[in-house]
Amino acid sequence: MNKLRIVFFCFFITDWKRSSCNVEAMSKFKFVGNKMPYNFNWVFPRMEKPSFLFRIASQMTIGLVGFFSRLLIVCLNRTNIYNKHHLEDLMIRRPNQALLTISNHYSCFDDPAIWGCLKLRNVCNSKRMRWSMAAHDICFTNKLHSLFFMFGKCIPVVRGAGVYQPAVDLCIEKLKLGDWVHVFPEGRVNMEKEYMRLKWGVGRILFESFPVNPIIIPIWHEGMNELLPNYPPYYFRLNSKLTFNFGKPIDLSETMKMIFDKNIDEVEARRVITDEIQKNLEILRVETEQLHNKS
Repeated sequence: MNKLRIVFFCFFITDWKRSSCNVEAMSKFKFVGNKMPYNFNWVFPRMEKPSFLFRIASQMTIGLVGFFSRLLIVCLNRTNIYNKHHLEDLMIRRPNQALLTISNHYSCFDDPAIWGCLKLRNVCNSKRMRWSMAAHDICFTNKLHSLFFMFGKCIPVVRGAGVYQPAVDLCIEKLKLGDWVHVFPEGRVNMEKEYMRLKWGVGRILFESFPVNPIIIPIWHEGMNELLPNYPPYYFRLNSKLTFNFGKPIDLSETMKMIFDKNIDEVEARRVITDEIQKNLEILRVETEQLHNKS
């Protein structure tokens, strides 16, 4: 703990001035229908170009959370994992190609729980792990929380603010750099497990990252709402039955070709891409629900 505090202190002493590069742009951004309880503008420039001290703190944070997630998911619950090689092979052998994972959202602990399925050498390695959007009003409510989630490679997204906001911009930039980005396209925790229309943010991310063409891996899980229910008291229910299913890569090459050949406008392109993602995710949902019920 003392080492972590020292890293945090050094990080602010040596890196504070870097926050000025995007504060002006962020101050012009209007958060529609939301009141920010805490000004988290300073996290964006640090995540855009992580410093050496940022990477050290990130490794410590992700290593700790990754170990806990692995212990919880694999050792303390009745967990069935299917086809995780679809993702894990890409984490190791992906030749600088961007990776986008998408999944359903049934619990506040879905991320990092999903990654608890992975081998320790992967889930505890900050360089290999994802960037993921996290709700600003839950994860970035004060400086300490913001530090923790920032070093955990979480990007603050303002729900209800639309597809044009800094969080989505940063996800696009990370994909262009060949990084791994994870998205919950439902846009919120789906407590009723209803069939929801996916948010168009994922469509914008894929459309504007072209011609990078990231590898897209869909993930579906069942039982997370039993492990950590969405109602009080909020604590882990151990020995829960969990199912994680990692789908095959989604091929959007024909869809993207059609969009550019027909010169489809940006709004329609986002819709077409999102619909294709939704179709593949719903197929994986049916398969995973059957596996979960049989186990």
